[in-house]
Amino acid sequence: MNIRTYLQQGHILIFDGAMGTYFASLSDPSFTHCELANLTDPDLILSIHEAYVKAGAQAIKTNTFAANRFSLECSKAQVQKVIESAYRLAHQAVNGTSVFIFANIGPIPETGQVDMKKEYCEIADLFLSLGAKNFLFETFSEANYLQDVAAYIKEKNPNAFILVEFAVAPDGYSRQGELGTNLYETMNACSWIDGVGFNCVSGPSHLLRYVKQLKKSTKPLCIMPNAGYPTVVNQRTYFDSDPKYFAKQMKQMVEAGVQIIGGCCGTTPEFIAETVKEVQMQLPQMEILHSIFPLPKDAATQNLNPVLQKLKSGQKIIAVEVDPPLDANIDFFMESAKRLSALKVDLITIADCPIARARVDSSILACKLKRELGIESLPHMTCRDRNINATKALLLGLSIEGIQNVLVVTGDPVPTAERNEVKSVFNFNSSVLASFIQSLNDTVLPQPFLVYGALNINAKHFHLEIKRAQTKIKHGIQAFLTQPALSETAVENVKTAKEVLGVPILGGILPIVSHRNACFMNNEISGITVSEEIVKKYVGLDREAAEQLAIEISLEMIEKMALYVDGYYLITPFKRIGLITEIISRIQKKGQTFSNQ
Repeated sequence: MNIRTYLQQGHILIFDGAMGTYFASLSDPSFTHCELANLTDPDLILSIHEAYVKAGAQAIKTNTFAANRFSLECSKAQVQKVIESAYRLAHQAVNGTSVFIFANIGPIPETGQVDMKKEYCEIADLFLSLGAKNFLFETFSEANYLQDVAAYIKEKNPNAFILVEFAVAPDGYSRQGELGTNLYETMNACSWIDGVGFNCVSGPSHLLRYVKQLKKSTKPLCIMPNAGYPTVVNQRTYFDSDPKYFAKQMKQMVEAGVQIIGGCCGTTPEFIAETVKEVQMQLPQMEILHSIFPLPKDAATQNLNPVLQKLKSGQKIIAVEVDPPLDANIDFFMESAKRLSALKVDLITIADCPIARARVDSSILACKLKRELGIESLPHMTCRDRNINATKALLLGLSIEGIQNVLVVTGDPVPTAERNEVKSVFNFNSSVLASFIQSLNDTVLPQPFLVYGALNINAKHFHLEIKRAQTKIKHGIQAFLTQPALSETAVENVKTAKEVLGVPILGGILPIVSHRNACFMNNEISGITVSEEIVKKYVGLDREAAEQLAIEISLEMIEKMALYVDGYYLITPFKRIGLITEIISRIQKKGQTFSNQ
């Protein structure tokens, strides 16, 4: 019987449990990759497979979850040997039974330097050459490559059966910030995918609740939870969970319409044996699963975003960036904010540890401005140094404090000289973060964030920057702040961006305060280009003359961009807030609409 017939006849397909954590409990603690044990300790791997078959599993996974050259840090030839041995051991374990074998493929670490689709397809080719018919892509955090690789497999073997499982936390988000329900629906809509579900990260109770929120699909739903939640003892991870409890939860999964079940981290043959006993291969009771709906939003309690309202009305807005302090003294920051508020500036933007140097947190400062001065602010939020949980917690806190605008950027890398002491963490990029915030807007937050992104109008290949911006828009970016315009090329690029992107753009303005400052910007600050004509104008000028020139050049750039922007983004240089207030005052005297006057 093939896998499709088995499922069409209404059978519950019970997979095996964990390989990695179970292997770790039986082997040398120093052994880090169980996949390599296919070559170094094949008897142990075979015995694990056989234990799951004996427990009653009707499908087992090959010991190849991390069998790729990046995870194992080995050659393609070595990966081939690992996969060939794994497939042979799985076949040996099921010999004389009706147990199905699934080629197990986990996510390959992104390097940014290789063709990832090609890497997945090469692994699939190895399995296909060995006769694999069933494939399991498990523990993925995003859908990238999966549809293309599934199509590639089906082209080689139209009868192949392909399961895809995503790993989501109890709140329903993957580690890349993708909403699990969106991933589930995307894969269900893909004709190349035969079954979709979730595994790992969450325990059975959380995934059971999650199952009851999913829209019904014609494709089988597969759920393989962790045993529960782990503890760490002497640098080793343990799951102190009860197999009987796990089995009862899995029975409820079946009653809720799940047709493919199994176990992930922390589960053992005992968990599977108890699950088989509890489920007893019963027919699924395919109740209609509840659709997931956004939380109700009471329009009467919403505070309309004044910046968004102004943009919609066609008025220009002004945002001013003031750097957060390096220490706990915020007198200058708060005094600057008061001066800007008096000029009716629309937004104060606050960078998130610029140049990857620790400063006062931008989100906390934004909340302080809102509470104490009633000023709208735009905290920058970088993808550096926060995982998905920390990011969500921060966004919820910002929402509670009434912050309605946020700018997302990938973030500067930690300077080379400090990398031995300070490690960067990049859990996702700005597009993924924007998508994550939009999903919170749709499902959790009573008042949505207006999400801004960065646009480099000084990029050498600006057509590529436009493509990146279009991708950002698709992921939820609703407006852009540009890098400073200090050349004719930059102004032309702003014009192009406005014509192509169709979203609000705030043109960047950075007063250059000296010849040395101009040279430094040109040579050492990424994303900023000062024209040679402007650089030459500063030669030999004293501070006062240079500041007057900075004002004139800034006003000139503002005038040149006026037709192509929806406002201006002024960046305060070296705490010279007086320079910024003078530029704003001069603009207002000219009668240009800049604020809520």
